[in-house]
Amino acid sequence: LPNAARPLCRGGREGAVIIMSVSFLIIPGLGNSSPDHWQTHWQAQLPGAVRVEQNDWDNPDLQDWVANLEACVAEAKAPVVLIAHSLACALVAHWASNSSHTDKIGAALLVAPADVDSELHTPPEVRSFAPMPLDMLPFKSLVLASLDDPFIAPERAHFIACCWYSGFLPVGELGHIN
Repeated sequence: LPNAARPLCRGGREGAVIIMSVSFLIIPGLGNSSPDHWQTHWQAQLPGAVRVEQNDWDNPDLQDWVANLEACVAEAKAPVVLIAHSLACALVAHWASNSSHTDKIGAALLVAPADVDSELHTPPEVRSFAPMPLDMLPFKSLVLASLDDPFIAPERAHFIACCWYSGFLPVGELGHIN
């Protein structure tokens, strides 16, 4: 795993430049993120962004996925920003409940969490991620949810965000935000 920390430069007012070192971890959900997925585009644009790779993207094993995330966070230089989509939001919550590296996390963006507790909303392949952890996350986080996501009802996404003490941002009707 290459060092994920790279300088991030942003232009500020009157030409000022703010430089900070951030490690971005891109965490796809079930099936990985395709070349056209927003996570893939962000990985290409964010300096030093690293994708958390999984052994089997189509048959996720919770313990395996947690171990891979733990290894990536352990390797990354703090502060780490987690950028998770779908099933990976549940992964982050499971990981956070047992990791000794949560202090390295500066923030988490949790986009379109999949309702792993609902057989109506999610496929059988994700059942090993149930129950969804509902403890407060030990770092700042924001949940983005679509109002017409087939994998979670907006009310459930809001409930989960509240349990995690995350910010919550409904982003309109964008399906599963792929």
